[in-house]
This record gives sequence, C-alpha cells and structure tokens, in this order.
Amino acid sequence: MFEAIFLGALQGLTEFLPISSSAHIRIAGELFGTNADPGATFTAITQIGTELAVLIYFRKDIVRIISAWFSQVSRKQLLAAEKADARLGWLIIIGTLPIVALGYFGQEIIRNDFRSLWLIATTLIVFGIILGIADKYGKTERQLHQLTPVHGVLYGFAQSLALIPGVSRSGATIAMGRFMGYSREAALRYSFLLALPAVFGSGLYELNGALGESASERVFSLPETFVATAIAFVTGYAVIAWLLKYVTTKSFAPFILYRIALGSLLILLLSLGVIS
Repeated sequence: MFEAIFLGALQGLTEFLPISSSAHIRIAGELFGTNADPGATFTAITQIGTELAVLIYFRKDIVRIISAWFSQVSRKQLLAAEKADARLGWLIIIGTLPIVALGYFGQEIIRNDFRSLWLIATTLIVFGIILGIADKYGKTERQLHQLTPVHGVLYGFAQSLALIPGVSRSGATIAMGRFMGYSREAALRYSFLLALPAVFGSGLYELNGALGESASERVFSLPETFVATAIAFVTGYAVIAWLLKYVTTKSFAPFILYRIALGSLLILLLSLGVIS
C-alpha cells in the first residue's frame, strides 16, 4: 500500500509535466518496493485520477464545449462563441481518433515491447531534445480559437506517440503545438482537453479487464490501485494550477534538461547492470 501511495503521488506529479508519467511509474516500480513493473493496467487506471482533476479544473470550459456541440448536432441556432466551442468539440473528437486506433490495435506491443527501460531511456532523451527545439524556435502567434482540422489531426498523432513510455502525452502535444506556432498556454490547454476522452477510455477499458483478473496476475491489488488513483487526483489538480501559471512566463527548459539527465542516468544504470 505504501508503494501504491507513492506511485499515485508520482503519477499526479508527472502526468501533466512534459517528462512522462508512464516512464516514471515504470522506473520507480523497478527501483523500489516490489522491484517489478507496475504494468500498463496500473498506469492506465491511475491516470483516471489525474484526468478527473482535469475534468474538475476545466469543468466550465468542458460543459460549455459539450453543450455547444450537442446544440450544433441538434441543429440549434448558435452564437459565434458557441460555434467556436462546438468546433473545438469536433476537433477534440478528431484528435482522439489516432490514439484510439493505435492503442486498440497495438495493445500487445504497448504492454510488452514498449515497457523496455532501454526504449524509455532513449525516448526521454530524444523527445526531450525535440521539445527543446520546438519550444525555442516555435512561434507564438496562434491561440486555441485558431485551431484548424489539420492541426487537430496533427495534435492527435502527436498524442498517440505517448503510447510509448518516455515520450510524454503533454510533451508530445506541446511540442507539436509549438512547431505549429501555438503559444505555450494554448498548446498546454488543448493537451489537457485532448487527453480526456483517450485517457478515460483507456483507463475504464483497463479497469474492466483488471476486474476479471485473478489477484495473482496483478502487481497491486484493486484497493491499492484505487488508493493510488485518489492520490493521483489530488496531486494532479495541484500541478495543473501551478503549471498553467508557470508557462505564461517561463520556458520548458528545466523539464528538457531533466529528461536528458534522467534518460542518461537510466542508460548508465542499465549499462552497469544495476537494473536490467
């Protein structure tokens, strides 16, 4: 239970920062307590907690978007602002399709091959460098209301890269947004909203599967996983509030340096045989 609480707090702290929560859960599980990979199921379920934090933090925006979308589908007359919200709803749906398709058809690879620590170390470094280039050279001329269908799809493909631990859902979508000229805050906000359908869908799917497993098949029991999910919710909510303020005046440089340092340390530990 203590390790589950620790991993839940780690999930909440790292989910929205561009440093990959799934990589941190995977590494921490190897180094502490059980000395075992907590697994894709544990990670996906605890992510429900962090997405609940997004749901509550952005509740007004989400209600407005959903309401406008349903009004448009039912062919009601909309004001200009409502049309913009409905359009954003469609773009979130479009942007979710790539990760749904790739996540469903690539389940076995995600559960097994993508859990390699060598792969995680490499993606931490490589995508850290990509985020650094995007953040430094990307223009800041577009806001969220200027999002186009093409950009929505590109955001979606960037999000699907997060199926590989070490990439980071927020890191990949923020990098794509910065390359396309969106401000840091706009890229981050869309990253939050875009993740909701995919993460909730994945988490509930994994939860349904976990309910059918025997206790011996899980590293953590369901009660331990639920406690970790609750902890992830609390810490995740605090991180959202802090991060949105941070990006208005600061760059992502500290996170980029951290990714490169962590990836390099992981390669060193693997090379020396400290972990395998």
